[in-house]
Amino acid sequence: MTHDNIVSLLGSEAENLLQYESKTISKDLIHAPGPDFVDRIFVQSNRSPQVLRSLQQLFNTGRLAGTGYLSILPVDQGIEHTAGASFAPNPIYFDPENIIKLAIEGGCNAVATTFGNLAMMSRKYAHKIPFVVKINHNELLTYPNKFDQIMFGSVDEAWNLGATAVGATIYFGSEESSRQIMEVAEAFERAHQLGMATILWCYARNNAFKKDGVDYHVAADITGQANHLGVTIQADIIKQKLPENNGGFTAINFAKSHKAMYEKLSSDNPIDLARYQVANCYMGRAGLINSGGESKGESDLADAVRTAVINKRAGGMGLISGRKAFQKDMKVGVELLNAIQDVYLSEEITLA
Repeated sequence: MTHDNIVSLLGSEAENLLQYESKTISKDLIHAPGPDFVDRIFVQSNRSPQVLRSLQQLFNTGRLAGTGYLSILPVDQGIEHTAGASFAPNPIYFDPENIIKLAIEGGCNAVATTFGNLAMMSRKYAHKIPFVVKINHNELLTYPNKFDQIMFGSVDEAWNLGATAVGATIYFGSEESSRQIMEVAEAFERAHQLGMATILWCYARNNAFKKDGVDYHVAADITGQANHLGVTIQADIIKQKLPENNGGFTAINFAKSHKAMYEKLSSDNPIDLARYQVANCYMGRAGLINSGGESKGESDLADAVRTAVINKRAGGMGLISGRKAFQKDMKVGVELLNAIQDVYLSEEITLA
């Protein structure tokens, strides 16, 4: 995809997103992704040589190899959103081999999916593309539905099946979040002991986060703090939804805030909202990858490119996009993944 194609897909937002210069958190303070990211950032950390090797394997795979950016295919929807609801648009993905094939054909750095999917195909593909084993899930078969992340297997078994990294979700703000934080912190410590990288899905979850018709689950201040908690338990990479608003702390009247968070450290521009998320990932020392979101049909390509541009210009590390890719014909899914990657390969799209 050419730069002109990207401009065309952004439509009326093109100038605002591509020419914007941030006046909030200076780009000079951001530890931006690059070919030397592991040497520049993680070598000085407590991560072992085995973890450094796993991180470098993630960065050295797929179309974005050697750039410091990541394009990951996540498919935990078989559990998180039920298999039928997720795979009905394209039933070939009931077969886990096709999930892995889509990641490989799509030029992804890694495939992130369930214990069962990766275990079933371990010996055929573990050496061909990095595996990210999602170790906990929200199961949806309890009636009435409840929302809690529970462990589906051990970190040691993830290592046994050849995983390069483990992934986990914490529902920050939920009644169960304290237990999830302790479980995932322990799991991540074990993953690092075994030499695997760690990726945390940092999601806010509480009915009170919706007020007066506004959904603050995607507020920059709330998601930013979720990120900060995630990097504190030593997540190497943070997965977060792209922020859509701000002021969750003040609107709901909880936690603690400072007026400078809203007046100086961010603005209404989507790049500044995402930069606040990056700032809470130790100014980018832990990579921020934004999620692709649900599939909406014809707008998926434009939506994915827009998210990638915002993430990259904010100082993020890439995209982890699933439903927009696997709920389509595989050829179309590959094209969408490649379009996302083209944003990160473009030298014309720089840090804002």
